[in-house]
Amino acid sequence: MATNLQIEDGLIAKAVKLGHHRTKKAAVTQALTDYIHHLEQENILSLFGSIDFARGYDYKKQRAKA
Repeated sequence: MATNLQIEDGLIAKAVKLGHHRTKKAAVTQALTDYIHHLEQENILSLFGSIDFARGYDYKKQRAKA
């Protein structure tokens, strides 16, 4: 999918340099990938404390059955 973006030249140049990317496209792709991973991690963190678990569960016993 072709997309035209107007990104500040200094910003993209710095991203290419710091990330050791060969192209602007590689820098933008990496930036978007990192951004998505960050958002997914935030979603996972929001689950902490909201999931019930069985205090008496013996994971070693379950593992022995496999």
